[in-house]
Amino acid sequence: MPKILAKFKLPIVIFLAILLGFLFISISPAQTQQPVVLNLLMTAPDAQPWREGIVQSFEEKNPGIRINIVEGPNATNLLEDLYTSAFILGDSPYDLVNMDVIWTPKFAAAGWLLDLTDRTTEKELAAFSKKDVEGGRYEGRLYRIPMRSDVGMLYYRQDLLQQAGFNPPETFADLIKISQALQQKDKINWGYLWQGRQYEGAAAMFVEVLEGFNGYWVNPETLEVGLDKPETLKAIAFLKDTIQKGISPPGVTTYIEEDTRRIFQSGQVAFLRSWPYVWPLANAEDSPIKGKIAIKPMVSASGQSGGACLGGWGLGISKSTRHPEEAWKAIQYFTSEEAQRQFILQAGFVPSRRSLFTDPQIVSKYPHYPQLLEVVDQAVLRPPIAQYAQASDILQRYLSAALTNRMTPETAMKAAAEETRRLLGIRG
Repeated sequence: MPKILAKFKLPIVIFLAILLGFLFISISPAQTQQPVVLNLLMTAPDAQPWREGIVQSFEEKNPGIRINIVEGPNATNLLEDLYTSAFILGDSPYDLVNMDVIWTPKFAAAGWLLDLTDRTTEKELAAFSKKDVEGGRYEGRLYRIPMRSDVGMLYYRQDLLQQAGFNPPETFADLIKISQALQQKDKINWGYLWQGRQYEGAAAMFVEVLEGFNGYWVNPETLEVGLDKPETLKAIAFLKDTIQKGISPPGVTTYIEEDTRRIFQSGQVAFLRSWPYVWPLANAEDSPIKGKIAIKPMVSASGQSGGACLGGWGLGISKSTRHPEEAWKAIQYFTSEEAQRQFILQAGFVPSRRSLFTDPQIVSKYPHYPQLLEVVDQAVLRPPIAQYAQASDILQRYLSAALTNRMTPETAMKAAAEETRRLLGIRG
């Protein structure tokens, strides 16, 4: 037996060496070159355009990185809850964080995000809409790079105004006057639609009116609260006037975005406060108002400037990620001019890069984008404070009470201001 083994000793050694070589070639690179997977949670409707567009392009250019999109609920508050729960439990599974602008202060204050300040320059950030960048900062540090913008705006029936000899309104008084004139001529049923239900959409709507009266909600620098100031009461008086004068329907205090969009799109209304998503729907082939509408920034009181509530989404990096460099590489690509152009042309979103609002390729498909840039330039932020969700809940409750006559505006806003000051630890 030893002789037999000796006889086969060399061939067996050679065989084993060759076999191990093959194993090393075939298995070892697979183990060392497994792609890095970055998890990203977003609403289900957004997932498909991401996967089919910029994610596919990114992965082709970066074969060592994969983006795993986790589909969440369509409601943004539920998506925020999922992110929050994951962070609170520790070791969040998400590497990239897709954030609504109002989440940034909360997530940053809680220590859930990586500080991105030193990864980019002010020159690079200047290519984005200024307010979109500002919406990614907390206490002077940058935690979010804007991916797509979103702003509230005033839609109006350009055809009806031209036929009646009116220029687009510049003030709240103009809006009321034109609405009443068109109603008297039986051109419309309602003059103006806005979102009055007790929810986040009402807070977004209200900051625009508040800005138009030169008021403010919370000053993020000083934490001073402006809800019980005269300007706030003027803003509420304007909204109540639209109902009392029959310009807005009595049910407007129960409306959300889609309620107002459907009525406006049916052709019954002159003016609508809403978001950019309305434009393609209102101009669809089967829309009664196709080709008849225009947009502008929200009107203001005489001598003041209007405001456009900033919405929009941006990308941050989870502090618990094991792949911060790959995550940053993904953010750089997704927020690049090339990727955003592709994203906009395919999915119709609003860019965060200023140059794309006037890009010939984009303007040929979306001719209203240069006007949209004018609206973006008048964007106002909801208060970038860590306690934003609680502050918004306070405003929503008392604003609804004032608009539905359950409380007087003075009583409601005094209570709202006091409760907000307690929330922020400010003594009145």
